[in-house]
Amino acid sequence: MSQKPTLYTSLSPALLHLYDVKDTVVVVIDVFRATSTIAAALYNGAQYIIPVDAVPRAVEISREVGGIAAGERDGKLAEGLSHGNSPLEYTKDFIENKILVLTTTNGTRLLHMALANGADDIVTGSFPNLSSICNYLVKQGKNVILACAGWKDRFNIEDTLFAGAVIDKVKEHFTIHCDSSLMAHNLYTQNQSDLLKFAENLTHYHRLVNRFGYIDDIEFCLTADVADVLPLYKEEKLIRG
Repeated sequence: MSQKPTLYTSLSPALLHLYDVKDTVVVVIDVFRATSTIAAALYNGAQYIIPVDAVPRAVEISREVGGIAAGERDGKLAEGLSHGNSPLEYTKDFIENKILVLTTTNGTRLLHMALANGADDIVTGSFPNLSSICNYLVKQGKNVILACAGWKDRFNIEDTLFAGAVIDKVKEHFTIHCDSSLMAHNLYTQNQSDLLKFAENLTHYHRLVNRFGYIDDIEFCLTADVADVLPLYKEEKLIRG
């Protein structure tokens, strides 16, 4: 019997260096909101997305490619960017056939860290594209790292919750001996019946909802398969896989 590939969960960007990302599928997870926004934009017909780690770079590249400079810092629209990091902004009539240049506090930074560590198979995942991610992981048959973006290198629950949802769907296909994966899976299975209710306790929920009123964003970000597309990183772009 052939050996199953392994699956690990990295709970924070600060822990990513502990994992070998070579010949591995790295799933970048930033549920509130970068990877939900990426799924929404590609699902609604964006040509592609260029994820960048700095605001001035996003502005510069968007000018070069005639794209939309978008993103946030600390949950709000960053100076110099024309659009934010709300998945609900990127409707079909707005984003179709356009190029999105996106920079966010945690998610796009983590993607660049994975690249710097030698990752060559990167996808981005959140609840809106849960099934596409799971299907891809099973089909690739490679080792997997579920890389949670957290918040400024700190642990957060919503990204871990999504890692648990992935594990719940793909666990038969992988060898999983990893306490962070076990915790993620337990967290998800205990709360899957009402993720939105559970999310009301979360730090990032309070940051986004109480300060900025983004309750509709949160609901979208926690809803499975509403933008079921595979964002695949190729040649410095996220494309529909």
